[in-house]
Amino acid sequence: MSVTYSQRNTVTTEPVHEYLSFGLGAEQYAIDILKVQELRGYDAVTRIANAPEFIKGVVNLRGVIVPIVDLRIKFSLADPVYNEFTVVIVLNIGKRVIGAVVDSVSDVVRLAESDIHPPPEFGSFDTKYLVGLATVGEGMLILLDIEKMLSSAEMALVEQTAT
Repeated sequence: MSVTYSQRNTVTTEPVHEYLSFGLGAEQYAIDILKVQELRGYDAVTRIANAPEFIKGVVNLRGVIVPIVDLRIKFSLADPVYNEFTVVIVLNIGKRVIGAVVDSVSDVVRLAESDIHPPPEFGSFDTKYLVGLATVGEGMLILLDIEKMLSSAEMALVEQTAT
């Protein structure tokens, strides 16, 4: 096992995972880098009738029809603005390719398991899509289980996997 440095700059031999961090509003989120296929600028989408508001439509990505989900709308953030900084994270989830619209992409972050804290219990707030929280520099990073979120009943974009 190789020796790496955790976010706390201490030597560790525990497993390190890489996450792609991105901005949604004023918050920073991250997802497992292994789920990411590519990053693209936001292009016009073909709207699908009767789709939920957070599903912007579909695009043809090299012959594959890809649904585009705006995470800003899904998370009930302020009205989204589509500009040159808007990014689509193309994800491979299960056997599907899905695009997730975010405000910006920040960095690839390496986190040891000890850097990740469990999400707090909020009672009425459901944290089932959160892997945990990590402190990176001066800020907090919210780690999402994007596969669990996209396979949830309310999104139904990916077949639910047996756990």
